[in-house]
Amino acid sequence: MSSFLRPATDQEPAPAGHYRPVSSHLAIAPPVSVVIPAMNEAENLPYVFKTLPGWIHEVVLVDGNSTDDTIAVARGLWPDVKVVEQRGKGKGDALITGFAACTGEIIVMVDADGSADGNEIVSYVSALVGGADFAKGSRFANGGGTDDMTPIRKLGNRVLCSLVNHKFGARYTDLCYGYNAFWKHCLDDIALDCAGFEVETLMNIRVVKAGLRVQEIPSHEFVRIHGTSNLRAVRDGLRVLKVILKEHGARRRRPHRLAIAPAANRREVS
Repeated sequence: MSSFLRPATDQEPAPAGHYRPVSSHLAIAPPVSVVIPAMNEAENLPYVFKTLPGWIHEVVLVDGNSTDDTIAVARGLWPDVKVVEQRGKGKGDALITGFAACTGEIIVMVDADGSADGNEIVSYVSALVGGADFAKGSRFANGGGTDDMTPIRKLGNRVLCSLVNHKFGARYTDLCYGYNAFWKHCLDDIALDCAGFEVETLMNIRVVKAGLRVQEIPSHEFVRIHGTSNLRAVRDGLRVLKVILKEHGARRRRPHRLAIAPAANRREVS
């Protein structure tokens, strides 16, 4: 059995505070950080936070200059939340900022619109402690689903996913989905450097190019509860295609530079 994973009922108890109970039969050692990029999501955060498991190590909320009560609501729901101010723009920039602020060994990325079920986090973490480097959510794997995608978005996702599989030798069933988890040290192998919604595609491509072990996790995406999405199918689809073509033309090598932004580029809100 992995040193990171053991039954919670082992006869030989672990040092106090070392293992975090996940269920009555399971406990984990590595601390888990959950990163939530948010901009004006005060109405949706109660739905997001209520499903987060209590055993996670920390929640990192990246605030994209919200003009509503996003920060106050987050602190009311999770008093120990770590709030980090985003200085740049875009989802990719927000995630990179959040990753840099994490102190956990495992990082889980969750959207702030209420479309993700935090109860699924245990499946992602289980895949990682079981040997995967990157646990990739999929709405189209057996057991997954989506209530939110339009037919044109489904078609675009399918076409782009097939292109990535063909060009990079992947076997993905979903490409543009923001619910994923990975070991923090993997950031050194994928070197994220994009600001927009195409960040998920870039991650999925670079984990394959880096030779990391990927396991897809069936996930169900719900409809955004309040507000409207900034996603634009055609515009962002073209940005995803541009990333695919650029990555295919790049040399297949292991990146050596850091994958997260320097601490000087982010500021934690006190």
